Amino acid sequence: MRIAFYAPLKSATHGTPSGDRRVAGLLMDALALAGHRVQVTSTFRSYDGDGDPGRQRALRAQGEAHAAELAAQWRAAPADERPQLWFTYHLYYKAPDWLGPTVSDALGIPYVIAEASHAAKRAFGPWAIGHEASAAAIGKAALVFCPSRDDIAGLRQLIDERRIVYLPPFLDVALYRAASANRAARRAELAVERDLDPAAPWIAVVAMMRAGDKLASYRTLAAALARLDEQRWRLLVIGDGAMRAEVESMFDERATFLGALGQARIAEVLGACDIYAWPAVNEAYGMALLEAEAAGIPVVSCATRGVPDVVADGRTGVLVPYGDEAAFSAALRKLLVDRERRAALGGEAARFVAAERSLEAASARIKAALAAF
Repeated sequence: MRIAFYAPLKSATHGTPSGDRRVAGLLMDALALAGHRVQVTSTFRSYDGDGDPGRQRALRAQGEAHAAELAAQWRAAPADERPQLWFTYHLYYKAPDWLGPTVSDALGIPYVIAEASHAAKRAFGPWAIGHEASAAAIGKAALVFCPSRDDIAGLRQLIDERRIVYLPPFLDVALYRAASANRAARRAELAVERDLDPAAPWIAVVAMMRAGDKLASYRTLAAALARLDEQRWRLLVIGDGAMRAEVESMFDERATFLGALGQARIAEVLGACDIYAWPAVNEAYGMALLEAEAAGIPVVSCATRGVPDVVADGRTGVLVPYGDEAAFSAALRKLLVDRERRAALGGEAARFVAAERSLEAASARIKAALAAF
């Protein structure tokens, strides 16, 4: 099919790297692999992070006008140039979809969503406009692909469960498989380049440095690592952002900051490390956790929201109760001193992603679900 692809929070073509941009690109790849022709329809961003009703009304007016323009353009175009399905990625109360439902109705085509969330508590808050619009869009969707079981209960309040398709987070494993295969060489190079002890366990983190939840995760990680003075370890941090100076101040000399890196280099660094550690404060699921597993290293994180959809506790890593800093530190301590356990979890992590969370596996699920259209 010809598919019109849209991401109201952040376009797949957005200039700033993020998990959202990455997932949008992966969904487009999965759709293409399934044989569909996918085109980014609009870069219109509906996001309001401040809870400003005036801004939300303005965005609604802009979105409605843009939707009318798109619908008119396609109605005037030859039938073989019109989209046959609309696919929206990631809508919620802060970033509703003002385009997809209107254009889909105008063209008489299915409206499909990947990653939507609904919480009734937002109905009367400062994002009430976005909440109402997101709920209406979800209600119109022919299908909703859901990457986290944590969101299913909320979606059931709006649509029949038969329209909800579980599609766990996924990625293209090729880069990570290659990085894992070249682990020894990359580790030796990185040790020289950054003056790291190759005999000490290396802990990896990949995260942007911005205020809010990311900064909260960095604080929790720093506090947990401060409890591990008796162990020998090094922390390798990949990421950058406005809060970098504050993040760097949280850690001692055992932390090495690598800045923002391209995807291939991230894979190489992950493949050279021993453990991935991230508290995942208020994260939907965390693509970086999946990337670490694909590179063959175990993950230590918290059992919150969609993280259990990415990390299989006791199989590909260790999940501790959310907010339990002592348990997080204890889980890290155990893995730091147990090389065999790290290797066992890391090997299973790579197998898990390759078999169950690969681009190919996701594409097959999407193809089967869209076959009805």
